[in-house]
Amino acid sequence: MSETSSAALPALHSHVFLSEDHQKSERKTWAVIWLCAAMMVVEIVGGWLFGSIALIADGLHMSTHAGALLLAALAYTYARKYADDPRFTFGTGKLGDLAGFTSAIILAMIALLIGYEAISRLFEPVPIHFTEAIPIAILGLAVNVASAWLLSGGHGHGHGHSHGHDHADHEEDDETHRIATDAGAVILEVFEDGMPPRFRLRSENSGIKLSAAAASVETVRPDGAQQVFTLEDRGSYLESVEEIPEPHAFEANVRIGAQTYPLSFQEHEHAHGSAARDHNMRAALVHVMADAAVSVLVIVGLLLARAFGWHWMDPLAGIIGACVIASWSFGLIRDTGAILLDMNPDRRMADNLKRSIEDDGDQLVDLHLWRLGPGHLGAIVSVATAKQQEEQYYRAKLARFRSLSHLTIEVKHINRTFTAVVA
Repeated sequence: MSETSSAALPALHSHVFLSEDHQKSERKTWAVIWLCAAMMVVEIVGGWLFGSIALIADGLHMSTHAGALLLAALAYTYARKYADDPRFTFGTGKLGDLAGFTSAIILAMIALLIGYEAISRLFEPVPIHFTEAIPIAILGLAVNVASAWLLSGGHGHGHGHSHGHDHADHEEDDETHRIATDAGAVILEVFEDGMPPRFRLRSENSGIKLSAAAASVETVRPDGAQQVFTLEDRGSYLESVEEIPEPHAFEANVRIGAQTYPLSFQEHEHAHGSAARDHNMRAALVHVMADAAVSVLVIVGLLLARAFGWHWMDPLAGIIGACVIASWSFGLIRDTGAILLDMNPDRRMADNLKRSIEDDGDQLVDLHLWRLGPGHLGAIVSVATAKQQEEQYYRAKLARFRSLSHLTIEVKHINRTFTAVVA
């Protein structure tokens, strides 16, 4: 007969699952809103003073642009303000995903509206005032480019499993090591940015020239397995020919010339892909980029229509723009909708979790993995074991999964069931 007991619960912990760049993203979004609002006022007032209905129309369009961005800004502000509110069981990290989903729906509606208007103009052309329309389109493009630059500036430092590092930033982490040599410092890192993981060896400054023939990396894993990685010259760095197998936990002997330098790599895995993205910022950026893409198409269509009399080019540009916006909107709806429905956000991490639990004979009988916020995941893990290991043992095994911000572990023994809920 099985015995059930519960471990004492620790004090309540923080449920703030916002991205590291949350406040920075919030400030950037508000800055873009003020830019759009100022442009809107200039266009509407200018159109009224100079009798240009086209200028007034573009100003009103800019107001919808600012309104969509306002949704993203308010989501940032609300999520930050109520981050510690106990009414939100898992914090306010998903509020950005909700705002992103809503923005995607708005983008889809805009795409349908543009498409309908463009098709209507194919069958019933309207006069085009090129003298006013072209400068307005160029002005709108300039505002959108400035907005995109403000939103993307410094953004993109997510928590994905990407180990490309800025060469000016020499702060070490678990997969980047600084080696002091007689000739100067060099950096060895595990690089994985849209490619299989490989070693990269580079000098800290351009004064040191590394030779691929005089350098290599040998790894020694906990089970004694050894592997030598040969390096190839890639110009500003050396890169290993062989891929680095998972997990990235091993001792490394780095040979540079006649010297060998021992290093230790510990695997600390982060969220991958959509699980690490700030979808609220992504939605704001997609809205700006969609507007910019339409502006480019409109400018091209207007120039061709004026030069060759191809008035059908203007509505055709609108149709193409509508298709582009619809495609981006669909991708955003798919990704944010999956998060709101608590779908598994990171299958790769789920597989790695399973391997970590089962690598010494235990069995993972149940796993729930969901996103709490950008770069923050929640997990419920149920383990069946014949050994007398308890919850803390498995918590230590999963410590390398840095994105598991809220972890619940259940351990089931052969003769009894031990349950611990510790976050």
